[in-house]
Amino acid sequence: MQKYKDKTKRNSPRPNAYQPQNGEVTRVPLPRDKQVLGILEQRLGANHMMIKCFDGKARNCRVPGRLKRKLWLREGDVVLVEPWELGGDERGDILLKYSLAQVEWLRKKGFLKTQGEL
Repeated sequence: MQKYKDKTKRNSPRPNAYQPQNGEVTRVPLPRDKQVLGILEQRLGANHMMIKCFDGKARNCRVPGRLKRKLWLREGDVVLVEPWELGGDERGDILLKYSLAQVEWLRKKGFLKTQGEL
Protein backbone atom coordinates (compact mmCIF):
# COMPACT_ATOMS: atom_id res chain seq x y z
CA MET A 1 0.00 0.00 0.00
CA GLN A 2 1.54 3.24 -1.17
CA LYS A 3 0.47 6.49 0.46
CA TYR A 4 2.20 8.88 -1.93
CA LYS A 5 2.98 8.13 -5.54
CA ASP A 6 4.68 11.47 -6.16
CA LYS A 7 7.23 12.44 -3.51
CA THR A 8 7.36 16.05 -4.70
CA LYS A 9 3.78 16.61 -3.54
CA ARG A 10 4.59 15.49 -0.04
CA ASN A 11 7.89 17.36 0.25
CA SER A 12 6.98 20.57 -1.57
CA PRO A 13 7.28 23.70 0.57
CA ARG A 14 4.26 25.84 1.23
CA PRO A 15 4.20 29.13 -0.67
CA ASN A 16 5.22 32.17 1.36
CA ALA A 17 3.48 35.52 0.86
CA TYR A 18 6.80 37.37 1.15
CA GLN A 19 8.68 35.13 -1.32
CA PRO A 20 6.84 35.31 -4.66
CA GLN A 21 7.46 32.47 -7.08
CA ASN A 22 7.44 34.39 -10.36
CA GLY A 23 9.57 37.40 -9.34
CA GLU A 24 6.80 39.93 -8.75
CA VAL A 25 6.43 41.47 -5.32
CA THR A 26 3.14 41.19 -3.47
CA ARG A 27 4.12 42.45 0.01
CA VAL A 28 7.29 44.02 1.32
CA PRO A 29 7.69 44.48 5.08
CA LEU A 30 8.80 48.06 5.74
CA PRO A 31 10.66 49.37 8.81
CA ARG A 32 8.40 50.29 11.73
CA ASP A 33 9.15 52.38 14.82
CA LYS A 34 12.91 52.02 15.51
CA GLN A 35 13.63 49.42 12.83
CA VAL A 36 16.10 50.35 10.07
CA LEU A 37 17.30 48.87 6.79
CA GLY A 38 20.92 47.83 6.42
CA ILE A 39 23.44 45.95 4.31
CA LEU A 40 25.49 43.08 5.71
CA GLU A 41 29.15 44.08 5.54
CA GLN A 42 30.96 41.33 7.41
CA ARG A 43 30.19 38.05 9.14
CA LEU A 44 31.86 37.90 12.54
CA GLY A 45 31.00 34.34 13.57
CA ALA A 46 28.61 32.84 16.14
CA ASN A 47 25.56 34.40 14.41
CA HIS A 48 26.98 37.92 14.73
CA MET A 49 27.36 40.25 11.75
CA MET A 50 28.46 43.82 11.10
CA ILE A 51 25.61 45.71 9.42
CA LYS A 52 25.96 49.13 7.76
CA CYS A 53 22.57 50.71 8.50
CA PHE A 54 20.91 53.42 6.41
CA ASP A 55 20.75 55.76 9.40
CA GLY A 56 24.55 56.12 9.12
CA LYS A 57 25.59 53.76 11.93
CA ALA A 58 27.43 50.44 11.81
CA ARG A 59 25.88 47.90 14.16
CA ASN A 60 27.04 44.55 15.49
CA CYS A 61 23.85 42.50 14.99
CA ARG A 62 22.91 38.92 15.73
CA VAL A 63 20.41 36.46 14.34
CA PRO A 64 17.90 35.55 17.09
CA GLY A 65 17.58 31.89 18.04
CA ARG A 66 14.15 31.46 16.43
CA LEU A 67 15.64 32.43 13.03
CA LYS A 68 19.05 30.72 13.19
CA ARG A 69 18.16 27.83 10.91
CA LYS A 70 15.75 29.76 8.66
CA LEU A 71 17.83 32.83 7.88
CA TRP A 72 20.96 32.29 5.77
CA LEU A 73 22.89 35.49 5.17
CA ARG A 74 25.80 36.53 2.95
CA GLU A 75 27.75 39.74 2.58
CA GLY A 76 25.80 42.30 0.57
CA ASP A 77 22.34 41.11 1.66
CA VAL A 78 19.77 43.76 2.54
CA VAL A 79 18.25 43.11 5.97
CA LEU A 80 15.82 44.64 8.43
CA VAL A 81 17.46 45.47 11.77
CA GLU A 82 15.92 46.32 15.13
CA PRO A 83 18.39 48.16 17.41
CA TRP A 84 18.59 47.10 21.03
CA GLU A 85 17.14 49.46 23.60
CA LEU A 86 19.54 48.48 26.40
CA GLY A 87 22.73 47.87 24.42
CA GLY A 88 22.91 51.33 22.96
CA ASP A 89 22.82 52.11 19.27
CA GLU A 90 25.75 49.88 18.31
CA ARG A 91 23.92 46.52 18.66
CA GLY A 92 20.76 44.99 17.25
CA ASP A 93 18.82 41.97 15.99
CA ILE A 94 18.36 40.94 12.36
CA LEU A 95 14.65 40.36 11.72
CA LEU A 96 14.38 39.72 7.99
CA LYS A 97 16.37 39.22 4.80
CA TYR A 98 14.90 40.82 1.67
CA SER A 99 14.76 38.86 -1.61
CA LEU A 100 16.17 40.33 -4.83
CA ALA A 101 12.71 41.30 -6.09
CA GLN A 102 11.94 43.01 -2.79
CA VAL A 103 15.25 44.91 -2.90
CA GLU A 104 14.44 46.19 -6.40
CA TRP A 105 10.99 47.30 -5.20
CA LEU A 106 12.57 49.13 -2.23
CA ARG A 107 15.02 50.89 -4.59
CA LYS A 108 12.24 51.98 -6.96
CA LYS A 109 10.18 53.39 -4.09
CA GLY A 110 13.16 55.25 -2.59
CA PHE A 111 13.64 53.29 0.64
CA LEU A 112 17.14 52.16 -0.38
CA LYS A 113 19.90 54.50 -1.44
CA THR A 114 22.65 53.59 -3.88
CA GLN A 115 25.96 52.28 -2.56
CA GLY A 116 27.68 55.68 -2.93
CA GLU A 117 25.12 57.47 -0.76
CA LEU A 118 25.57 55.18 2.25
